Amino acid sequence: MSHCQPKYRRVVPASTTKLREIEVLIISAQDLKDVKHVTQVRAYAVVYVEKEYHAARTGVDEQGGTNPTWNEVVKVKFREDLLENDVLAALNVDIYAHGHMREKPVGSARVLLCDVLKGGDEREPADNPVQCMTVQVWRPSGRPHGLLNLWVPPTGRFLVRRESLSFSVREAVDGEEVEVEEEAVVKGGEEA
Repeated sequence: MSHCQPKYRRVVPASTTKLREIEVLIISAQDLKDVKHVTQVRAYAVVYVEKEYHAARTGVDEQGGTNPTWNEVVKVKFREDLLENDVLAALNVDIYAHGHMREKPVGSARVLLCDVLKGGDEREPADNPVQCMTVQVWRPSGRPHGLLNLWVPPTGRFLVRRESLSFSVREAVDGEEVEVEEEAVVKGGEEA
């Protein structure tokens, strides 16, 4: 009898495992396979890193058909030590066609976490640049068919949202720096 590793993967209960949460903006998909030949595709996406810990779901796009638009931020959880232990850890997006009888798989996309999560301070714009990406959607058969547009902030979180558009500006007045409060007022789509 050999002492080799078992082929199954041990699942650690979530109560003893520290989880990390990241935010992902699922924007849209293009040119997906039409798996609903009689009716229009009503697509939604399931987003996860480790399905056994947490999976998030977008709403169903009722009108986009094979070119759905979601523009939804979803929060995904995974084991905090995963990035250190698995260089192939990935964000997975499975796209399904919603149906009355059953859900039909449309395709899947995958992005390695090490390619998108770079660290930094989520409150610092320089650490959180807007960086949308387009990835290939793969059919369950293994053929490429369609594209997925998404954004994963490098810090794992979007910029901290402010309650107002006010900000402070430092001005030099007579050789001394003075902090001045300004408030940006938006009227008719333009800053006043």
